[in-house]
Amino acid sequence: MKSLWYIIPGALLAVFGTVFTVQGLGYLTGSPMTGVTLWAILGPIIALVGLVLIVIGVRGRKTS
Repeated sequence: MKSLWYIIPGALLAVFGTVFTVQGLGYLTGSPMTGVTLWAILGPIIALVGLVLIVIGVRGRKTS
């Protein structure tokens, strides 16, 4: 059960990071973040942190 504390936020961060990246690259319009290079750089970093949390959570479930 404790591993869900890693998996759920990790999934959210991965989704948000992906959306931020797509917005930063200008493919998803309608936001002040559209076309801003900062989000094209921060988005993949945020998504990667989310994936790391997911991996930690999944590994924790296997050992429990």
